Amino acid sequence: MTAPDTLTPVLTATWADERSWTLDSYTASGGYEGLRRALTMSPDDVIAEVKDSGLRGRGGAGFPTGMKWGFIPQDNPKPKYLVVNADESEPGTCKDVPLMMASPHTLVEGVIISCFAIRAHTAFIYIRGEVLHVVRRVQAAVAEAYAAGHLGRDIHGSGFDLDVVVHAGAGAYICGEETALLEGLEGRRGQPRLRPPFPAVAGLYASPTVINNVESIASVPSIVRHGAGWFASMGTEKSKGFGIFSLSGHVTRPGQYEAPLGITLRELIGLAGGIREGHELKFWTPGGSSTPLLTAEHLDLPLDFEGMAAAGTMLGTRAIQLFDETTCVVRAVLRWTEFYKHESCGKCTPCREGTWWLVQTLAALERGQGSEADLDLLLDQCDNILGRSFCALGDGATSPITSSIRFFREEYLAHLTHGGCPFDAARSTAWAGQEALA
Repeated sequence: MTAPDTLTPVLTATWADERSWTLDSYTASGGYEGLRRALTMSPDDVIAEVKDSGLRGRGGAGFPTGMKWGFIPQDNPKPKYLVVNADESEPGTCKDVPLMMASPHTLVEGVIISCFAIRAHTAFIYIRGEVLHVVRRVQAAVAEAYAAGHLGRDIHGSGFDLDVVVHAGAGAYICGEETALLEGLEGRRGQPRLRPPFPAVAGLYASPTVINNVESIASVPSIVRHGAGWFASMGTEKSKGFGIFSLSGHVTRPGQYEAPLGITLRELIGLAGGIREGHELKFWTPGGSSTPLLTAEHLDLPLDFEGMAAAGTMLGTRAIQLFDETTCVVRAVLRWTEFYKHESCGKCTPCREGTWWLVQTLAALERGQGSEADLDLLLDQCDNILGRSFCALGDGATSPITSSIRFFREEYLAHLTHGGCPFDAARSTAWAGQEALA
């Protein structure tokens, strides 16, 4: 199935409504109808509905959501927990925050249905602490849900009890990794855990735990309300449904575009008014700064899990950052790498030491220092990090480096022959504000 060239507003359908974040506005557009239907079903039937829909994790990994729910051992006497990963903090990723601001009840309803399915009676929504306005908005939505009887004891006479806790994290990119998030939620320093055991068996408080991204859980109410076939009718054969694509950078109308998986970047750019006037696309990230970048040659690839994997990258969080010909790819990659160095938790040597060395080597190349052999040194450093760290932060740090050398090796070499960056700082936004900081 090929993706249409039109948008499919489902999660974003009510964002422009007056006071869309309130319970009254949400119920006026059919909110909580999915919950009422779910409560007439058995928990196993709800899991089956989500499995049949083909919903895959929207946080980047793309693991089938219903299958993850099915891993919870129901014969385990310990409590079951649902944890929503709302610690959105990767450069370029900006879909969960506007979703929670514009329609927090979509997430809350998804939490209730998901907990009913996995038989959990406590759920935690872990939100990045810096976005305090989002924390307050979700807290207000949870309070409204309690008052309306959607949360608490014996929800709508079903016999199902559920409490939801909104937790503000301390602000660490590493807590986007699910086991580091659990560490932070339990009051410890955010660092990834060794696996196994996996969270489905021993997660929060050593109990069976499902951890899902905001958009994954927010997609559940519409699936239960309209049916698995409705959701599966959108997208591609193996990447079903819709998703929010975040376009930022050198595009005429940056923002959130909800479309079927499998749409192409060329179609999205057309919907966003094109690249800024007088310029052309040079490179872009399909799923945030931790995914291998692509070039204008890849405009017509399907934006789904399989299409991106075939191109040597990942769909990730669909955080599409667009850069035109005025941008120095070496400078852009250096700034991303500085971020990963800063955010490394320091638990494992490859990431702790490796990201530091990546920055040193990249910074020297950006200044025009060194030789062509340093490019091979940089790739060797990446090879010694990739697949050798506790979590994916180390892998993500290497992705923009290896992919940029693959596509723009001559640009790296131009820095050496030029004795520094050959790009005109006045023409590029990559240097914005940097002179003032110098």
